[in-house]
Amino acid sequence: MLSFSPKDSTLFLIFGAIVGLLIYLDLFVFNKRAHKPSLRESAIWTLFWVSLALTFSLLIYVFHLDSANPGLAQQKTLEFLAGYLLEYSLSVDNLFVFIMIFAKFRIQQQYQPMILKWGIMGALLFRGAMIFSGAELVSRFEWILYFFGILLLYSAWKMYSHDEDEDFDPEEMKLLKVAKKFLPMTSSPHPEKFLVTEHGKKLFTSTFLVLLVVEFSDILFAVDSIPAIFSITQDSFVIYTSNVFAILGLRSLFFLLGGVMELFVHLKKGVSLLLAFVGIKLLLPLFSKWAFGREIHVSIEVSLFVIVGTLTLAVLLSLPHYLSTKKGT
Repeated sequence: MLSFSPKDSTLFLIFGAIVGLLIYLDLFVFNKRAHKPSLRESAIWTLFWVSLALTFSLLIYVFHLDSANPGLAQQKTLEFLAGYLLEYSLSVDNLFVFIMIFAKFRIQQQYQPMILKWGIMGALLFRGAMIFSGAELVSRFEWILYFFGILLLYSAWKMYSHDEDEDFDPEEMKLLKVAKKFLPMTSSPHPEKFLVTEHGKKLFTSTFLVLLVVEFSDILFAVDSIPAIFSITQDSFVIYTSNVFAILGLRSLFFLLGGVMELFVHLKKGVSLLLAFVGIKLLLPLFSKWAFGREIHVSIEVSLFVIVGTLTLAVLLSLPHYLSTKKGT
């Protein structure tokens, strides 16, 4: 069974209390009314979630300061930051698909936050199960990391060489067809609800089907993103907390960048290169041992530099296209 160290257990309680409170406030206080977040509101929330993640990284550093092991605090903190940045950057691909899903189903902007909000709640549960299951498997069968590496290289090649979004049609998903066949559905439009009562019967709405599609698409993305973070660390505490902070900031990032995502033409290429890097990072120890007789590992400092550098370069290379398009309008 997986277990946390005493320090990680204390931090996890703090983390759970903070995240639980914020989720409660988000669901029942700040966003009770369906509305489209303004650019200013989205920017403030994005800054808030990023600041909260950075503050938590400081807590990790302080909690793990130990004279007997002076490098532990820095190592855990850098692993969290690298994992958080990696997961946050990989979520860019989610944003492209969410935009397409809402466009396909003609979901009005004021109802999109509600769907994303509950989609994120589901993602926290599903990703938690996948992370702890993956960590348990890795602790028992280390060779699974090499399988993850091959999977990530394949995903990187697909993302770089082919725009899968063009082939993605949520209305043709088998999940949707099965749900329509077995779930009692209402024919009346209720964009603000997932479940309604008609003639004494509980019926699902088309908005609930969109939520299913959003949830399922996130699970598909987690197949790439969760193996990717195992290239940074196998510490289940770091993996889960960095994932949660990245997921919680996804909704505000969606509304902050949703209108200009398509203008950052090189961003997806940058994300695909990151997938390739972490895939190589996972396979490098095996290859180096075979080729040179000793294992070579990429340090956490180098990983952090590559993640930040790749994203920065992708954005900078996209800026001329963005500025020319903005000037043209």
